Amino acid sequence: MIRKLGGAHRFSEAEQSAIKKLPISARTLSPQQDIVLENGPSTQCCIILDGWTCCYQSFEAGRRQILSLHVPGDLPDLQSLHLPDPDFGMIALTQARVAFVPHANLHRLIERFPAIGTALWREAQVSAAIQRSWLSSLGRRDARGRLAHLFCELYLRLEAVGLAGGDIFPMPLRQTDLADALGLTPVHVNRTLKELRIADLINLQIRKLEILDWPGLRAAGEFNPQYLHLK
Repeated sequence: MIRKLGGAHRFSEAEQSAIKKLPISARTLSPQQDIVLENGPSTQCCIILDGWTCCYQSFEAGRRQILSLHVPGDLPDLQSLHLPDPDFGMIALTQARVAFVPHANLHRLIERFPAIGTALWREAQVSAAIQRSWLSSLGRRDARGRLAHLFCELYLRLEAVGLAGGDIFPMPLRQTDLADALGLTPVHVNRTLKELRIADLINLQIRKLEILDWPGLRAAGEFNPQYLHLK
């Protein structure tokens, strides 16, 4: 949490100490295991320590729309500090380790250290910026552009927490997960991945993706990283 929020604010020793003293409970989750129940009450925020998770909304016949993807270091449900009845669910997409912090303790921390509250507010605003970018992608990009844009985003987000480098990053998502995130069918995702490979933009192996042509992939997705606000 200190590393994640410290990019925009240099915490004092007292602030770091207060964050480290937060009472947390950590859980190891299996793939597809619930973290936050859709439309259920929420009394705590979570921090992704390891693995990949997502927020989603479900529809009839088992359909779902993935609203956001989360990787280690992310704080995906900060809005629950003020909106404790989430209109979405959250599950683990891979085996994941997640730490939970009670809302009451976070509220006391913010009251005592307003700068931490500002850092948390900034993080929530970055999440909102990512949501806007996803909305634009769903509304205006074709399948090739959506997939290229998502791969560019994931690479930079993972690179920022030391989990990507050399144009290679882990890709544990199934084609059904990509389809649910991009508003496509798994068949369409499979066909689009093939197009990106044939164009020599990416090389996708088991649980690993290599970007072969960063300028080309960025152009295919019309990718501008400004919305990520990475330092």
